[in-house]
Amino acid sequence: MAHTDHQTMRRVLRREIAGTIGLLTDVHDFRAMRRYRSFTFDDHATYLKQVEAVLKARAAQGTHTTLALFDPEDYAAYCAEAGLDPEAPTSRTRFTAELASTGPTIPYDGRPLATLVPALVDEAVRQATWEYATILLSRLGPCPTCGEDIGRAAFTRASDLLVRILDTAPPGDRHLVCSVSGPPDTLVSVLNGDRDSDGGIRLDEAEALEFTSVLALGLATRSPGGLVLRASAPDTADRVYGWRLRSGGLEPLTASEVFDAYCTDVESGDIISPEPGVDYCSPPDLGDETTAPGHRH
Repeated sequence: MAHTDHQTMRRVLRREIAGTIGLLTDVHDFRAMRRYRSFTFDDHATYLKQVEAVLKARAAQGTHTTLALFDPEDYAAYCAEAGLDPEAPTSRTRFTAELASTGPTIPYDGRPLATLVPALVDEAVRQATWEYATILLSRLGPCPTCGEDIGRAAFTRASDLLVRILDTAPPGDRHLVCSVSGPPDTLVSVLNGDRDSDGGIRLDEAEALEFTSVLALGLATRSPGGLVLRASAPDTADRVYGWRLRSGGLEPLTASEVFDAYCTDVESGDIISPEPGVDYCSPPDLGDETTAPGHRH
């Protein structure tokens, strides 16, 4: 009887142990891992099917699993720094455990891997964008005139602008895109705000942090760029409007400029048909920005 009780308790405990699977999302990374003899898979499609089978089995047992993005180059560097044998499966386990606390992850929720893999890649891009924007903001240092931290002040100002943009937006779900051009790369950030039952807007905290950081970088460095908002509500046309980043501020786009931007093919420059059920319009007034916090010279 005691033996049976112990087995039951262990089964219960196993269900409460969370796990992380480091996923090789593309063929290039998969091929890079095949240089290790202990990595026994030889086909990426088969590997993904086996991973999905494991995920389903764990879910059926009531076990929570997190998916992490496994990067072979980062793994090799991790093993070299920690003095681990990269051939040892225990080294991959330790690296994956590290990813669970520091890297991009998403929970397995029963959706097919074909759906979860792009979501995991998007999460990795989001985190990398935030980290890059944060590093660039921190490098701006203090203002030579007043000594104020330029990056911190720009983040405060960007936060205030984002609140104003959301507060003045039409009712409904909001989809915002901010792009900042500059050497060496163009940064793009997306923020989705879903309407809740009380009429408020739910924002993902990590998305909002990344979005604000990218906007702050554009403001602080006076880089060219733009910010576009699309508001969607049932039984009404979507409304699209935006601003260009110019001279460290937001300059409203006219309705025709928004129309031209949405109805021009980015690669060819050809005119494309406007999307049905969409109103291209000028943005609402954000108020007097001279009262907003932030660095001004």
